Amino acid sequence: MAIALMLGVVLFGVLGYRYLSDYTWVNALYMTVITMATVGFREVQPLDDTAKIFTVFLIISSIFILGYSISVITEYVLGRNSLQLLKKKKVKNKISTLSNHVIICGFGRNGNQAAERLKAYRKPFVVVEKNKDIIEKYEDSFLFVEGDANDDEVLIQAGIDRAQYIITTLPDDAANLFVVLSARQLNKKLNIISRASQITSQKKLRLAGADQVIMPDKIGGDHMASLVVMPDLISFMDELSVEGGDTTNLEEVAIEDFSEEGECNSLRDLDLRRKTGCTIIGYIGPDGVYTINPEADMPLQPKSKVIVLGRPEQIRKLNEMFHI
Repeated sequence: MAIALMLGVVLFGVLGYRYLSDYTWVNALYMTVITMATVGFREVQPLDDTAKIFTVFLIISSIFILGYSISVITEYVLGRNSLQLLKKKKVKNKISTLSNHVIICGFGRNGNQAAERLKAYRKPFVVVEKNKDIIEKYEDSFLFVEGDANDDEVLIQAGIDRAQYIITTLPDDAANLFVVLSARQLNKKLNIISRASQITSQKKLRLAGADQVIMPDKIGGDHMASLVVMPDLISFMDELSVEGGDTTNLEEVAIEDFSEEGECNSLRDLDLRRKTGCTIIGYIGPDGVYTINPEADMPLQPKSKVIVLGRPEQIRKLNEMFHI
């Protein structure tokens, strides 16, 4: 911007002297430069009243713009961390525009996996991480806020007051507990998902305000044991990808998304199987109660959802048809 302003003043001066005083292009440029620099040289040729008034305006505007430009360019050239500061400012501006986004605290194995999944679903998110090496490695792929997630100011920088979810994946249960407490105080409506390493920490995290508590080690152990007991069933479940993009087999759809279909009082009225090829395998009532394999005559209630199953092309057809 500083360079553009200087070039704009130069162009303004050259055109002014060229057409107001009938200077040659070289003389117009020379006159503009000595006027901007305020060196006190004499005019190339006498100026009439119009050209003198133009020169006054050029001097006033160039003094402010030249002073501003020199300070900005000098700071940029001499500043050691100028590029890093520009990057941080750019990231800060992007975060300020986010709303209903997700905040991921910690970018370890679980945080990285959560970020990749959210990116596949095109869900906006911000990562809070204090390790500079990790931030420098992934800063071109994700939005980062550098700092400790236990610091309220850092969470505020991540836009916690506008966020919809926060996922805390720190390796220490006590650290996750502090993040949950802070997040609940800063945003009462926030959905909080926390990692836990110890079984005894689950109840404490829920009491602190976590809506969901996940134990990655327990999930991994259950999955491996299930591969022994029901290998084909678990392998089939693994094929039901929810990675996002072109590989999705499952979709969660709010009843309100079917409003264009007119009056839909039951699952039968939706008739998704005929329209899209997808099959409804679950129903979530407004009270959060799950119904597996619901009957076709099950009445639909406001603020409820359906879980549909289909091949990737069928899911895409569903999303396109109902603008999901």
